[in-house]
Amino acid sequence: MNGNLQFRAWLIVGLLWVVGFLNYLDRIMLTTMRESIVDAIPMSDARFGLLTSVFLWVYALVSPLGGFLADRFSRSRLIIISLLVWSLVTWLTGHAQNYGQLIAMRALMGISEACYIPAALALIADYHRGPTRSLATGIHMTGVMAGTALGGMGGVIAERHEWGTPFIWFGVFGVVYTGLLFFLMRDPGGKSADGAEASSQAVEKTKFGEAIKSLFSRRAFLLALGFWGLLGLANWAVLAWMPTHLGARFNLGQGAAGMSATGFLQAAAFGGVLFGGWWADRWSRTNQRARILVPLIGLLVSAPAVLLVSVTHVFALAVAGLVVFGGMRCFADANMMPIMCMVVDKRYRATGYGVLNLFACAVGGVSIYLGGIMRDAQIDLGIVFMFAAGVLGVGALLLALIKLPPGDAS
Repeated sequence: MNGNLQFRAWLIVGLLWVVGFLNYLDRIMLTTMRESIVDAIPMSDARFGLLTSVFLWVYALVSPLGGFLADRFSRSRLIIISLLVWSLVTWLTGHAQNYGQLIAMRALMGISEACYIPAALALIADYHRGPTRSLATGIHMTGVMAGTALGGMGGVIAERHEWGTPFIWFGVFGVVYTGLLFFLMRDPGGKSADGAEASSQAVEKTKFGEAIKSLFSRRAFLLALGFWGLLGLANWAVLAWMPTHLGARFNLGQGAAGMSATGFLQAAAFGGVLFGGWWADRWSRTNQRARILVPLIGLLVSAPAVLLVSVTHVFALAVAGLVVFGGMRCFADANMMPIMCMVVDKRYRATGYGVLNLFACAVGGVSIYLGGIMRDAQIDLGIVFMFAAGVLGVGALLLALIKLPPGDAS
């Protein structure tokens, strides 16, 4: 193995870790500062939920195009541009004066962030082949977990300063970090870190229509699409409404509820996504379905954990359920792009992941908006989480039905 190539492969993961952190921190911290935002800009719970739903719906619609751009052009340059734009939008969000400006900023953030995840995961797959692919993906996803976990800082900072302060701070940081990426990050060429031929783009230029046709002609991709959509529905319902649920059920303040909902869950996810990646890489040496079986097992365990959170009135049990859910559900995060590499044409990996994001975020946005409607109707949010538990079980079934095509994916 070439030492310089290996260093470059892991450097890319490290650089993208910070970008993944900002990607989720900037989008999720709004959900943890509901009281501060509503005090400054009065709105109903349904309209507050719509702020996240609009982000997800726009993000979903643009994701296939974002993935296609990553398949067609330089993945690294697309990542840099995406980070710069969404950091500027984050900064502008902190200066919003009314509901219309807030929702416009959330829509713009959805557009700018949609280009990142497909490009980043495809770039990691370009650099990491075979025995390091799932682990490298998992390490990157811990950045996403960290951003989600520390999203609770938004509520804490907003309690001590104005609600727009955290958006301004992190927006400025993202712009500065963009300059560092410009000098350090590039697409691979020649061979990957383990000696396999690597190229982030195919020699033949991809076409969007051909990519979509190729993806939807494969049964395995359709099953993966259904699985990822159901997982997104459950996950976004938990992320968006768990702070509110814990605050109401256990009489917690905004900051404490936000940190409890995101902190415990994402702390467990740190270990889970790394273990899920390591386990899948190791098991794949003897079982080619390992990267499918590992997230399947994770979902079968995480479903009853969500159910526990929905029914318990004991805070310690709610925390235990969040820890199990966070640790096991994220097995899928470490292995979804590796699964894509096995079931779709290698020219369309990022496009395929973008389509997955479209479906997952679209149904996730619906679940968040419905949660807001239920809150306005004084219906217990525990019902939302019961439904999420059932959805996770169905997702596991779809994952089990995926059959791998013959041949090895590179």
